[in-house]
Amino acid sequence: MARDEIAERAETRAELLPEEKAVDSADPEGQAREVLRDSDRRTEHPEATLGRRRPEETT
Repeated sequence: MARDEIAERAETRAELLPEEKAVDSADPEGQAREVLRDSDRRTEHPEATLGRRRPEETT
């Protein structure tokens, strides 16, 4: 995915949720970019994330 595309998607998702506003964020757009990059990696390569979680980590 192109960097510009990630930046555009991050901009639309950078608005903080009420619980995030309560603890503040220095860089909500940067956080959104990192979450989107991680999500894209997991979507493109789901096998890389299989088997890593223990049952207590999924709840």
